[in-house]
Amino acid sequence: MEVSIVMPCLNEEETIGICVKKAFKAIRENKLEGEVIVSDNGSTDNSIEIAKKAGACVILQKKKGYGNAYQLGISEAKGKYVIIGDSDDTYDFSNIMKFVELLRKDYEFVNGSRIKGKIHKGAMPFLHRYLGNPVLSFILNMFFKSGFSDVYCGMKAFTKEAYQKINPISPGMEYALELIINASKLNLKRTETPIDLYLRKGESKLRTFRDGWRSLRFMLLYCPNYLFIIPGGAVFLIGFASMSMLLKGPVNFLGHVFDFHAMIFFSMLTLLGFQLINLGFFAKSYALTEGFERKNSFFLNFYRIFNLEKGILLGSFLTLFGFFMSISILKKWFLFGPIAQERSELFALILIIIGIQIVFSSFLISLIGMKNKEL
Repeated sequence: MEVSIVMPCLNEEETIGICVKKAFKAIRENKLEGEVIVSDNGSTDNSIEIAKKAGACVILQKKKGYGNAYQLGISEAKGKYVIIGDSDDTYDFSNIMKFVELLRKDYEFVNGSRIKGKIHKGAMPFLHRYLGNPVLSFILNMFFKSGFSDVYCGMKAFTKEAYQKINPISPGMEYALELIINASKLNLKRTETPIDLYLRKGESKLRTFRDGWRSLRFMLLYCPNYLFIIPGGAVFLIGFASMSMLLKGPVNFLGHVFDFHAMIFFSMLTLLGFQLINLGFFAKSYALTEGFERKNSFFLNFYRIFNLEKGILLGSFLTLFGFFMSISILKKWFLFGPIAQERSELFALILIIIGIQIVFSSFLISLIGMKNKEL
């Protein structure tokens, strides 16, 4: 079998029959060996009966969720190529050949683009069309370099082999993003094709702000570099460099004098930045261990060089260095009486805190990566 067309369904009795008939018509007219699978997600109307009557193979997914419906449906697909699309008649299954032709040209993943096609009047809310979709597409492209203009388009196609590599696990609406993110991380041969978007019949299941936030959250969680490591590194460098400059005394910058109170502020930035970097490495270790993240040469080399023992040594060195700085200050205080050593004492305290965190963070990273021999 060459093509499997998979549709999720939840109470779509108005449109499911139309979508299935269009799909079978395209299969017949283009002389394809194909099937239509409807993955029902708990419909309480007549959707199941209508889909069966139209000739679709209907499977029942008891686990709720857009992603769960697709996962079960695609697992039953027998075709070399899989085409997915919503069953609300917003996508025209009569035009599946544009996807098939691209897959026949050895593309592994084809994304539909409503932006490059035609969005019929009323088919996409104003906020989705001019704010939500462009912003989310921009962020995803910046993070993962997918190259797609419409990352939330519900009509996509891929080879069954590529899908097994992508291996999506999201149970909900983030599934559509996960397909694109993993295809991009795997550097699959991918492209997009213009498609039309038609006015939906029935009530939309999308919630603008809730689902927009879920999408942004999902992308950030999938990219620890942008969520933790890059902002944390920037904050740490600014804080530590500024704190070091103020170690010897006040600094005049742009006509303003920065003194001990500024040093306290920059010491807090240093700790905040280091905490974010720490969290980034925890997240990266977990993602690599659980398979959410592709093997990254930079981080794999880092973990090979910077193992538990070296982390303990580095952390212990910084802790002891800060401790002996404090002892030296205390000794001067006993010998010469109260003297102004607040700057050195603050610097020593920051070194002690960072050193202790490095020691315990090294243990946690090693614990997370225990089942992954490469970490």
